[in-house]
Amino acid sequence: MLDLLLIAAEGAHGEEYVELSVFGITATAWVSIAMAILIGIILWRKVPAMIASSLDKQIEDIKRHLDEAKSLREEAEALRSEYESKIASAVTEAEDMKERAEQESELIIAEAKENATALIARRKNLAEQKIAAAERAAITEIREKVTTVSAQASQALVQKKHDAEADAALVDSTIATLRKAIH
Repeated sequence: MLDLLLIAAEGAHGEEYVELSVFGITATAWVSIAMAILIGIILWRKVPAMIASSLDKQIEDIKRHLDEAKSLREEAEALRSEYESKIASAVTEAEDMKERAEQESELIIAEAKENATALIARRKNLAEQKIAAAERAAITEIREKVTTVSAQASQALVQKKHDAEADAALVDSTIATLRKAIH
């Protein structure tokens, strides 16, 4: 074999080129034979079928993953639309609750105003009644004092101008008349 290498080396230095061969077969032919054997072994071991089945399996896995992704997407879209409708209904419900609360607060305010007005009217009426009762009591008291004072004044006048018996009769009749008028 060393001789073969030497022959090839001599050919490379400018002398005549000699193509190497083993058993009369050139290097190109050996490469072709090796390739044919390799292709034969590959076909005999059914490597293309294994590659095809592996690729088919990968294709099926990819299809399955795509189907899963599609179903997950559809499920996500369904959940999204469901939650969007829930959010919309929650917003509507919140707006309704706000409107009801505003209406109830307006009713409560109106009722409070009515109650305050009624309370003020009752207190005013009660105060007016107390004032009227006080006025009546004052008038009655003044009348009694006027009656007493006028009776005393009449008695004093009568005592100065009349005698005792005539005065007593006049005073008694005046007092009786006044008492009847008062009561």
